[in-house]
Amino acid sequence: MSENKEPHVAKLVYDFTEGNKDLKDLLGGKGANLAEMTNLGLPVPPGFTITTEACKVYLDSGEEPSALRDEVSAHLDALETKMGKKLGQPDNPLLVSVRSGAKFSMPGMMDTVLNIGLSDKSVKGLADQAGDERFAWDSYRRLIQMFGKTVLGVDGDLFEEALEKAKEAKKVTVDTDLEAADLKKLVTAFKKIVKKEAGRDFPQDPREQMDLAIKAVFDSWNGDRAKLYRRQERIPHDLGTAVNVCSMVFGNLGPDSGTGVAFTRDPASGHQGVYGDYLQNAQGEDVVAGIRNTVPLAELEQIDKKSYDQLMQIMETLENHYKDLCDIEFTIERGQLWMLQTRVGKRTAGAAFRIATQLVDQGLIDEAEALQRVTGAQLAQLMFPRFDEEAKVEQVGRGIAASPGAAVGKAVFDSYTAVKWSRSGEKVILVRRETNPDDLDGMIAAEGILTSRGGKTSHAAVVARGMGKTCVCGAEELEVDTKRRRMTVPGGHVVEEGDVISIDGSSGKVYLGEVPVVPSPVVEYFEGRMHAGADDADELVEAVHRIIGYADRMRRLRVRANADNAEDALRARRFGAQGIGLCRTEHMFLGDRRELVERLILADTEAEREESLKELLPLQKADFVELFKAMDGLPVTIRLLDPPLHEFLPDITELSVRVALAESRQESHENDLRLLQAVHRLHEQNPMLGLRGVRLGLVIPGLFTMQVRAIAEAAAERKAAKGDPRAEIMIPLVGTVQELEIVREEADQVVAEVEAATGTQLKLAIGTMIELPRAALTAGQIAEAAEFFSFGTNDLTQTVWGFSRDDVEASFFTAYLEKGIFGVSPFETIDKDGVGSLVSLAAKAGRETRPDLKLGVCGEHGGDPESVHFFHEVGLDYVSCSPFRIPVARLEAGRAAVQSEGSDHR
Repeated sequence: MSENKEPHVAKLVYDFTEGNKDLKDLLGGKGANLAEMTNLGLPVPPGFTITTEACKVYLDSGEEPSALRDEVSAHLDALETKMGKKLGQPDNPLLVSVRSGAKFSMPGMMDTVLNIGLSDKSVKGLADQAGDERFAWDSYRRLIQMFGKTVLGVDGDLFEEALEKAKEAKKVTVDTDLEAADLKKLVTAFKKIVKKEAGRDFPQDPREQMDLAIKAVFDSWNGDRAKLYRRQERIPHDLGTAVNVCSMVFGNLGPDSGTGVAFTRDPASGHQGVYGDYLQNAQGEDVVAGIRNTVPLAELEQIDKKSYDQLMQIMETLENHYKDLCDIEFTIERGQLWMLQTRVGKRTAGAAFRIATQLVDQGLIDEAEALQRVTGAQLAQLMFPRFDEEAKVEQVGRGIAASPGAAVGKAVFDSYTAVKWSRSGEKVILVRRETNPDDLDGMIAAEGILTSRGGKTSHAAVVARGMGKTCVCGAEELEVDTKRRRMTVPGGHVVEEGDVISIDGSSGKVYLGEVPVVPSPVVEYFEGRMHAGADDADELVEAVHRIIGYADRMRRLRVRANADNAEDALRARRFGAQGIGLCRTEHMFLGDRRELVERLILADTEAEREESLKELLPLQKADFVELFKAMDGLPVTIRLLDPPLHEFLPDITELSVRVALAESRQESHENDLRLLQAVHRLHEQNPMLGLRGVRLGLVIPGLFTMQVRAIAEAAAERKAAKGDPRAEIMIPLVGTVQELEIVREEADQVVAEVEAATGTQLKLAIGTMIELPRAALTAGQIAEAAEFFSFGTNDLTQTVWGFSRDDVEASFFTAYLEKGIFGVSPFETIDKDGVGSLVSLAAKAGRETRPDLKLGVCGEHGGDPESVHFFHEVGLDYVSCSPFRIPVARLEAGRAAVQSEGSDHR
C-alpha cells in the first residue's frame, strides 16, 4: 500500500524557512505558523517539519516512507551547521524537541518530547555549556520522563511518584528546590523505571531517540484520547499529523529564564489587554500542565522589561498579520525571547462575538469575514441560562474564569466516575488538581470542570473553551484530594464525592449546593427585554445584534419556526422567524379536547363520527385564527393530523388495570371497556410505519376535510378583519402521488365551498412532507400535485436508516459514537451521504417538474448549524426549527451564503 502512495509524496520535510501559514494541510497548524513567524523575521528557533503526507503513509502501511530517513538526515545536517552543534555530541550538544502539529489544534491530545539528544555523556556537556549543573540534570530527568511515557509506554504515574519521593526526602514541595545531586539520583531512578517497565534501557543514541520520538508522534494520531477529541470536535480522522523538530531553547536556566503563554486579547471575554501566564525557571509543559501556579503575564514587565516590551510588539505584529486573536507560546532563555508557537486562539463564545465586531471596527476584517469568525454553536452557548446573582448562595471559593457558563452537578474526582455517573443520568462536575489529556472522557461527560491549579492557558482551560464547557481553574483555596475523593474548602467544610456544587465560568466563583439560574441576556435581547448598552452583558448583546444583522443581510435561506400555538408563534416572531414552517395540529387535539377525540375514535356510525368532527371544527378554527393573527403577513404551514390514533387514547396497561379493578368491584366500566377494545383494535406492532399521516385521512372519512375547512374558515375570518393570512396546507407521510391527489381533490373542494360561503378568495397552497424514501425517489411525480415540499428529516432519517429514534438512541447509539461509526448522531446532524442524497435528489426532481416549487425542511435538522449549510447547498428556500434555535439558523444561513460565495469565487 505504501508503494502506491509514495510516488505522490514528492517532498516529506520542510525547513521552517520554506513554509507559510497557508500550508496547514501539509505542515499542520504548528509547522505552518512556525514557518510564517520565521518569514516575518520573528525570533523562532531553527528547525524543520515532517509533513502530514509522511504520517499518512506511515499510518496506512505501518512503515515510514523510504525516503524519509534521508530527508530528515539532510535537514538535521543543515540544522547542525546553522547551530554550530551536533545532535547529542558530548562536549557541545544540540538538543531538539519533537512535537506534534495537526491541521486543527488538538491541545494536549498528541505527543511531545523535549530535550532529545541528552544522554549520560552529553548531560555533562550541557552542564558545561550552560554553566549550570542543576539545569542539565533537570533537563535530562524531564527527557527520560517524557520519553518513557510517550515513546516507551511507561505509566507516567511511576515517574511522578518517584519525583514526589525525591521532594519528600529533601523536605521540599516544588521540584525547583531539588538540587543537582537530587536530580542526578532521580535520573538513575527514572532509568530503572524505564528498564523495568519497558524491558529495555533508555536509549543513549541521540538519533535513535529522535527517530523513535517521530514514530511516537505519528502513532499518537490514532491514540484513544486523540480519536475521542476528533470525534468530539468533528475533526476528520484521515488528516494525519505533521511532526516539528525544533532546536531547544531553555526556560529552566534560572530566574532570568522562563516560559509562558500569551493571548493578544482575553480569550474568555474578548477584551483587549495583557493576558497570559508566565512561569520563571520552567519549560513549556509546566505552564500548560497547570502543575505549578503561574504569575499573570503583566508581571513579566517587572521581571524582565526588555523581553516584555519585545513580546508586546511581537503580539501586535501577529494580531495585525493574522487579523485575529493569537495564542502564543514563548520561552525566555537568559534574557533572550524566543517564539515557539502561534495560532489563532480558541476563545469562548462571548469572546468570539466581541472580537469579530472589534476587528470590523478596527478595519482588519469586513462583515462577511466577521460571520466566519463565529458559529451557531457558539450562539447557542450564549443562550444558555446563567446563575441568579440575587439568589442566596454559599460561595466557598474563587478561581480563574476560564470558560463561561453556569454548571451544576455532583462533584466527582476522576474521569471514570464522571463518565459512569453521567451515563446513568447524573449531572456531574469534574474536580481535579489539574487535568491532563487522559481526563478527556470525563471532561466531555461533565457539566463543568473545576481545578485547583492552572490558569487560562492550562490544559483544562484550553480544552474546555474548545468544547464550550464551563470551567473554573486555579481555585487555590480549594484543597483537592483525589485519592480520598473529597475537596476541603475554606473554613474546613469538606465536599465529598456526590455532593452538589455549582461553578460559574464567567466569574470563577464556586458555590456549595445548587444555585438557581436565570435567562441569558442574549435570550432576553431576542425576547425584546434588553437593549445594547455599556456594561459587559450589554456589550455582548450589542455584538450579537450586529453579527445577526450581518447574517440577515447576506443569507439566502429564510428561517421559519416550528410552532403550534399563538404564544410560540409570537415568541418565534420576536426571535426573527419569517413564518411558521410546521404547525403540528395533533397538539391541538390534546388537553380538554381528548374526550372529543376519544368519541371520534369510538364512533360506531357515520352520524356519531360526523357529530364528533362537527364539535372539533370550531375549536380547530379558533386555534388557526389566533395563529394567523400572530403571524399576520407571514406564511403558516399547517400539517394535517399525523400520528397514529392510539396516541390519543389512554395507555393500554393503565386502562387494563382500570377495567380489571372495576370488574372485580362490580362497578360500571362500559366506557373504559369500549376504550380498551379500541386500543386493542388500533394496536400495531410498529405504529410509526402504520395507520398514520395521509393514511388516516384516506380511511377516516371527514377527518382531513374538517381540518381543511377549519383552516379555510379561519383564513376567511382574518381576511374579513383586514388581516393577511398566508396559510399553507401540508399532507404528511405521502408515499405516492395518488395519495396526495385524492386528498388534494377533497381539500380543493372544501376550500371552494368556504370561498363561496364567505365571498372571500383564498389562496391556500397545498403541498406535502417528503419523509419517506419512496416519496423522495418519486418526487418528480409528487410535484405534479404539490405546490411545495417540506422535508421531514426526522422520519426520513428513521426510514432511511431503519432506526426507531425512540429506541436506538438509548440502546446502541453510544456504542456507535464510541466506535466511530457515527461522528455525530444522524438525528442531530443530517446524514449527507444517505438522507442528504435523497433530499438533494427530491429537490432536483421536484423542480424539474415544477420550477416554482417551494422547498423547505421542518425536521430538527432545520436548526442544526452543519445541516443548515447543507440545505443552503442543495437549494432549499427555507429551514424551520424551534423558536429558540431561530437565531442560530439565521446566523448559519448567513455563514453558509458567505462560504458558498467564497467557494464560487475560488
